[in-house]
Amino acid sequence: HTDKTTLCHMTDLLYTEKDLVTSLKNYITAEENKLKQVKQWAEKLDVLSAIAMQDPEGFLGNPVNAFKLMKRLNTEWGDLESLVLKDTKDGFISNLTLQRQHFPTDEDQTGAAKALLRLQDTYRLDTNTISTGDLPGVTHKSPMTVEDCFELGKIAYSEVDYYHTELWMEQALKQLDEGEESTVDKVTVLDYLSYAIYQQGDLGRALELTKRLLMLDPEHQRANGNLKYFEFQLINQRKAQAQEAQKAREEGKEQRKRLTSDASKKKKRFREPVPERKMYEMLCRGEGIKLTPRRQRRLFCRYFDNHGHPKYLLSPVKQEDEWDRPYIVRYHDIISHGEIEKVKELAKPRVTMAAIVHDPLTGKLTTAMYRVSKSAWLTAYEHPMIDQINQRIEDLTGLEMDTAEELQVANYGVGGQYEPHFDFGRKDEPDAFKELGTGNRIATWLFYMSDVAAGGATVFPDVGAAVWPKKGTAVFWYNLFPSGEGDYSTRHAACPVLVGNKWVSNKWIHERGQEFRRPCGLNETA
Repeated sequence: HTDKTTLCHMTDLLYTEKDLVTSLKNYITAEENKLKQVKQWAEKLDVLSAIAMQDPEGFLGNPVNAFKLMKRLNTEWGDLESLVLKDTKDGFISNLTLQRQHFPTDEDQTGAAKALLRLQDTYRLDTNTISTGDLPGVTHKSPMTVEDCFELGKIAYSEVDYYHTELWMEQALKQLDEGEESTVDKVTVLDYLSYAIYQQGDLGRALELTKRLLMLDPEHQRANGNLKYFEFQLINQRKAQAQEAQKAREEGKEQRKRLTSDASKKKKRFREPVPERKMYEMLCRGEGIKLTPRRQRRLFCRYFDNHGHPKYLLSPVKQEDEWDRPYIVRYHDIISHGEIEKVKELAKPRVTMAAIVHDPLTGKLTTAMYRVSKSAWLTAYEHPMIDQINQRIEDLTGLEMDTAEELQVANYGVGGQYEPHFDFGRKDEPDAFKELGTGNRIATWLFYMSDVAAGGATVFPDVGAAVWPKKGTAVFWYNLFPSGEGDYSTRHAACPVLVGNKWVSNKWIHERGQEFRRPCGLNETA
């Protein structure tokens, strides 16, 4: 019966309209909720932007803020885009799509997360200290949400780094247990956490967490499978441990005594060397500095005119001994605030993510991606001030600058570091600096162009030395002995910046042109 006016069909239409009204109301409710979410997001970002724009460099000097900025732009704005996508009237979507090409990528977000994990390890920070924002020297305190902690844990998990997965999933769980509201649920966190702990060999704890997960979600398929597997593995593990203990008892006490006495003798005879990585991290934290009081007493401060240089006779510079072997000196108030700002202004448009170093395998100059800094080269032709700075280095060191490399300006941001390296080319790198035609790097001059709130020291792991950044100062050392042989004790590294922003500029001085300024020595290492 197809007559649309018949009572039964009209009744159907009434029901259809009722359905349409219901779905329209649902749409309005959803739209209002959407607008409410967008408003909350806009208000939150408005407050955050106002704080950040008061001191952008200081704000981004906090590694948590930098990670959260990457996360917001790479992940959260995308979620907001999906939310607003149906409404293009105000041009928001077209604008966002246009701006999207400048947004950080997944790789950038992962990079910021890894930097945070690297800082956590180097400076031995516990997850709660980072999450509550209580980092040393922080002016813009920024607590982390459950989602932030979960995201860090997930990135560690994707890198098969179960140690950091455990730390950050544990922190996410702690904040959820304390009642923090979150879109991330406990079941998901417990799933990651129990697996990360199992991968590290702690079956007992993995089992406990799996049981806790199943109390929240008894139907969880993977957790039910894991429960049986973990229980089975735990029984086997306990059996194996009991057998090993029995075997050890059977081997007898005599043998153990003999082994103990041998070990103690060995201990007395040999002191295990500290691995370079461990030494580097210790020095970065200000630990393990090997300067005895006797050696300390031989380090002095002085007014220095470089043997009566006309420019410094009436206004000598302040020179301080930082270290004895290798001999490292610091010059105080050697570059002014105005000069620093000019150098930064010239360098900023050209800072690149990596730096040119020589590759020890090929001996050729190459781009090093392991240097988490941004650097640019400034020539004397670009501004008279660069020429003045180069001249100042020449006057104070007495070394020829015409054969030196250009002034290199580097900016180390969040987690910015430079792994242990030599500035000079070694004998096993015959082509090091060959294309420059100026010989090896005889000396290094390093300007500190900013104070660093926390971290960022220059350390020499082989000798246990640490030099801390101080704005307006410069440090200088020779990389080669007068004989031209490399001084291997000058192996150094830049510690990661924990909080703040580190600007440095350095001048690598070469051998050619120094023949009469620093004559050759006959003794190989003196």
